[in-house]
Amino acid sequence: VQGTGGSSAVSKCSAAARGYIHDRFLRLLVRRRRRRAPLVHRGYYIRARAVDHCVQDFLLKTQSHPRTQILSLGAGFDSLYFRLKDMGLLDHTVVYEVDFPNVACQKAALIKGTKELSALVGDTGEEGVGVITFSGEDYKLLGVDLSELFELERALEEAGLDSEIPTLFIAEVVLTYMENCRSDALIQWAAEHFSQACFLLYEQMHPEDPFGRVMQQHFSQLNSALHSLAQYPDCEAQQRRFFEKGWTECSVMDMNEFFTCCTPEEEQQRVQALEPFDEYEEWHLKCSHYFVLTASKGMEPSWTPLLSNMTVPHRDGPVRVAGSITAAVCAMHSEISGLRRYGHHSVLIKPNVILTTGGFGEENGQHCRMRDFHVLIKHAGYWKAGCVKMENPDKGWDERLYHTVSCLSNSLALVVGGRTSPSSAGLGMLWLKFPESWSASDPDDIAVELVSLQPAAEPAALRWRHSTTEVIFKGKKYLFLYGGRSAMEPVLGDWYFLHAQELSCTMIPVEGPVPESRHSHSACSWKGGALIAGGLGAAEQPLGSVFFLRELEHGFQWQAVETHPPLIPRYSHTAHVHDGKLLLVGGVWFRSSSVPGITVIDLMTGLCLDYTINVEHLEWPLMLHNHSSVFLPNEKELLLIGGGGNCFSFGTHLNPDPVSLSLSNILTSH
Repeated sequence: VQGTGGSSAVSKCSAAARGYIHDRFLRLLVRRRRRRAPLVHRGYYIRARAVDHCVQDFLLKTQSHPRTQILSLGAGFDSLYFRLKDMGLLDHTVVYEVDFPNVACQKAALIKGTKELSALVGDTGEEGVGVITFSGEDYKLLGVDLSELFELERALEEAGLDSEIPTLFIAEVVLTYMENCRSDALIQWAAEHFSQACFLLYEQMHPEDPFGRVMQQHFSQLNSALHSLAQYPDCEAQQRRFFEKGWTECSVMDMNEFFTCCTPEEEQQRVQALEPFDEYEEWHLKCSHYFVLTASKGMEPSWTPLLSNMTVPHRDGPVRVAGSITAAVCAMHSEISGLRRYGHHSVLIKPNVILTTGGFGEENGQHCRMRDFHVLIKHAGYWKAGCVKMENPDKGWDERLYHTVSCLSNSLALVVGGRTSPSSAGLGMLWLKFPESWSASDPDDIAVELVSLQPAAEPAALRWRHSTTEVIFKGKKYLFLYGGRSAMEPVLGDWYFLHAQELSCTMIPVEGPVPESRHSHSACSWKGGALIAGGLGAAEQPLGSVFFLRELEHGFQWQAVETHPPLIPRYSHTAHVHDGKLLLVGGVWFRSSSVPGITVIDLMTGLCLDYTINVEHLEWPLMLHNHSSVFLPNEKELLLIGGGGNCFSFGTHLNPDPVSLSLSNILTSH
């Protein structure tokens, strides 16, 4: 548990060094240096921002009181006191910090040995006495085990904590490491013993969905299990907990809500532009698995930092579920690890033959960008997997992610865009050529030739997380290339028509209301046009709109497809059209109470039905984002390939096997 505190201090330090948080004191308190990933920086940024937002609101609301105090539980190597002191916010406030005795002793020694810190706190030079390892005029550092409530109470009394003045308790990922009976007792003690009290809690939730299972496993492996999750799995349970323990006001929100509602737009944009970033799914999943809670009692006026000067969107109720679909691991004849990947693309190149290319995944036990192409062939009810031989691998494949592959004939497919790193330019186009005739029963017989292209359409292709859809205009085939993002533009809203044979960009007029820019949306061919659904918009907010690009005599027209109930905004899903119905598969949304399963939209009536995916037959968490899916219309079978990602600092999860869903029930029952 103490190790988690040290590790989070290193992460905060790294975030401060990159400009996410403004904190010049962290580097003085944290001796270990390690550069963390942009995803981790964002995660620690939102945590620091939530705590600061609430602490400063407490100091503002209580500034008319002659004396106030802050008690930081499990403070670790946090710099809160020094930042507040430096900003001149502690004129009539004393800060008490409590942590394990050895942590408190280390911190006291650091403060004494660092001029800048000891000058700020006004070090009296006195040795610590008993559990009080450091004592300044407005700062007391105590070494006590929080789970020993009797000892904690005695130590705080000795240090001068006053139960009659406004007091803010801070517990930032601390209580969850204690047994529930002990953390509950602490929450109740704070409500009962202090006449004017506020409590700020930041920790994890939603243990049972795929991301939550990976998160729990990570903390268990560190030998620091998260105890509160089973009893208090969500915001509502935590809120009830505080009311039951004697608090009279309590508000709570997950970190997606906090970032959207409590962070000014220009600050959101500042943070989004700090580093090249392309892990939106994991960022939003991390935020939906952490919450900030504020509770108070006896405060006049009442303390509600999560409600003041902003509107919290009405928390959506549970998703209305029309039914569930059972997932089963594919019946395979050969084991193959090469399909453990994300950000790849799978396409049906012939009936019952699926080609998977690119992405990031696992090869020979190593995580890397994937070079190999893989093929799945269905034969006599079983899938056989194999590696595809590449005739000339140096022809510019570049191990790409987030590209598209469009089959133009039995022997020809076009690869468009994709990226290597999010800071480098998008990649161009490639032909994939297959032999005209080959035995479809043996996957290892297939060879692919790569032909790199430098056509006029190149600028159109330098993007990723876009879509490429076959449309028909005046009897001719075109590829409709839409949206995505590039190294320069975090979101694109433009489009191109590529003539399927010559690959030249053709000007075709398009009328109607232009959809807002998006990436990570879905696109399907339908009635000669294209159906675009969802995606991530300009402010990194999921979109719930569906558009149909419809063929007219002289060009195309954008038409909004109205859905009812309205489609829940999502992105990073896949989609298929069958018999007048649009199927949306998986993805990421901000409804933290559940994960997206399969949504069926009737394109005639607009009726929108959500189905959950029943995963009881899978022995591992099924993460349905950055996956690919292929629909086999004759069997009404949906094949899910790959998916997953870097789960914040909890490790990488890759779905180990392809999964099959039978959709015959939901596609015939309408």
